[in-house]
Amino acid sequence: MSGSGFPLRWASRLFVGHGLRLAAVGVACGLGAAAACTRLMSSLLFEVSPLDPLTFAGVPLILILAAALASYVPAWRAALVDPVEALRTD
Repeated sequence: MSGSGFPLRWASRLFVGHGLRLAAVGVACGLGAAAACTRLMSSLLFEVSPLDPLTFAGVPLILILAAALASYVPAWRAALVDPVEALRTD
């Protein structure tokens, strides 16, 4: 239980879910734009094919993991705050 009576698991699921949805939309847009720009970027790539599957799978995975961590840590910290103490400081 968090300080507000809201279970920590629910709070983290709510915040992380929202963050992952935003990250998924960004990754989808980025993959589409990257695939569309392969012809333009092919002259700038050195020893990597324009549609390198390792890159197209690895970068979104790293971005999703970073978004999950960036969403979970603040949710965890916010769930531990005592609401009465938070209202006193305001």
